[in-house]
Amino acid sequence: MSIKAGEDQADPEKELHFILDNYATHKHSKVRAWLKRNPRVQFHFVPTSSSWLNLVERFFSELTTRQLKRLAVTSVSELEDTTGRYIEARNRHPRPFTWTASVKEIIAKVERGKQTLATLH
Repeated sequence: MSIKAGEDQADPEKELHFILDNYATHKHSKVRAWLKRNPRVQFHFVPTSSSWLNLVERFFSELTTRQLKRLAVTSVSELEDTTGRYIEARNRHPRPFTWTASVKEIIAKVERGKQTLATLH
């Protein structure tokens, strides 16, 4: 869902919170200006050191460990075919991602990550 679509579909009296990766475009001056004009929309950013919170990162990690880790290919098309077959097989039996950690454990891990980052700067 796009942010605009979310805004259009949501109750106009409600705040909208979007969790985004830390990609720089979200911090562009035009985006900041738009956010000032739309105060009910709030962005929250996944910490740079917490790729495990970003589901696309988790997907690529799974693809790598389950399909690509020991793969030897001789061409880009062979890699594309192998990756495509993996995605097709995965999509035949989709299931939602389920967090196995409690909210408390997740927040504690994020806090440990923040503390580690703070010691590096």
